Amino acid sequence: MSDIKVPEMGESVTEGTILRWTVAEGDAVQQGDVLLELETDKVNLEVSAESSGLIETRMRQEGDTVQVGEVIGRIRTGDAASSTTGTASAPKGEESPAAAAEASSPPASLPESPKVAEAVSPPPAESGDAGTKASPAARKLARERGVELGSVPSADPIGRVYSGDVKSFAEGAPTSQPQAAPQPPAAPPKAPKAPSAIDPLKPVERQRMSRRRQTIATRLVEAQHNAAMLTTFNEVDMTAILDVRKRRKDNFKQKFDVNLGFMSFFTKAVVGALKAFPAVNAEIDGDEIVYKKFYDIGIAVSAKEGLVVPVVRDADRLGFAEIEKSIAGLATKARDNQLALSDLQGGTFTITNGGVFGSLLSTPILNAPQVGILGMHKIQLRPVAIDAERMENRPMMYIALSYDHRIIDGSEAVRFLVKVKELLEDPESLLIES
Repeated sequence: MSDIKVPEMGESVTEGTILRWTVAEGDAVQQGDVLLELETDKVNLEVSAESSGLIETRMRQEGDTVQVGEVIGRIRTGDAASSTTGTASAPKGEESPAAAAEASSPPASLPESPKVAEAVSPPPAESGDAGTKASPAARKLARERGVELGSVPSADPIGRVYSGDVKSFAEGAPTSQPQAAPQPPAAPPKAPKAPSAIDPLKPVERQRMSRRRQTIATRLVEAQHNAAMLTTFNEVDMTAILDVRKRRKDNFKQKFDVNLGFMSFFTKAVVGALKAFPAVNAEIDGDEIVYKKFYDIGIAVSAKEGLVVPVVRDADRLGFAEIEKSIAGLATKARDNQLALSDLQGGTFTITNGGVFGSLLSTPILNAPQVGILGMHKIQLRPVAIDAERMENRPMMYIALSYDHRIIDGSEAVRFLVKVKELLEDPESLLIES
């Protein structure tokens, strides 16, 4: 027998939610086969079989919250699994009554565990069951529920009936035979929470929040409760960056096989400003300030299940092309739900770009335990005074810095944001400052 356990899932992750099982009780699996998918507050991960055999039992169901190290199922391995699969695959039409009796009563000299004996004994002969392909768990459940296997529809491509098929059929269709055990009384319906829930002209739909969405909600509220958060604003003239991109984007794409976007400019500018103002790259640990001498920049990405912040490692050592490739790769992994925990851990500062959705101005919330986050916004043509006599329409972007006032003074936050502005408006300086 082999236990199916919730694996270690990385730093600070102690529990998860079973999103879906990919196997049913009685299914044969090989070592390495995917058994289920777990959802954590950071990523989804697959749990694979550590040994070959039959799924003996699934102890926890989809939607259950489980802890790291918890046993959530068992795989029957070795001779027990082999004997069960061999018996289950034998054609029922070839068994004689004597053979059936012999199989259901094993010799005293060869004692078997109750579960194995039950699995290998054939079900009573019933019309429609003779040529039906079914898992041992399905046959057992059919006997308990008084269901003819031949009447149970299967969703399996080869027509094999599983326990879930039997359960659905038994609950959805009446049978002429009594159930093996009385069903518990149905729970009383919940009282409506709002008048709209009982008004047929005002329909509502309730959906359970995903674990990631619950965690996002909790963390954002905690960030506002635990930090003295303020936001300061400035605006950037994007003329110079747009000019560089216009002149260089084709050669850049041809040489590095990646587009020259805005994020590499902003990442470089942030690194340059963090070097000038180290407190913005720090964090609070008890009564100490931890100044980080490395620059792992988190890039907020909108994924299907909610916002995630993968990290570009050692951004100060990367060139523009390396930053763009790293961000593009992380964004693809986020959209495909393929991010690993290592992709999300250890950032020192975060950049979030609401401008891609059309945001003109916002106040980003800190990504704790970080003490600073930069918000980018939509580029919009606005009239700008060039001097006392001239006005021009320039592509302008509002930028916002939310910061923890416990260790960052207002003047320091303002000067940090001004430094970012100066570096962005003079892109060539990024090669020197960062």
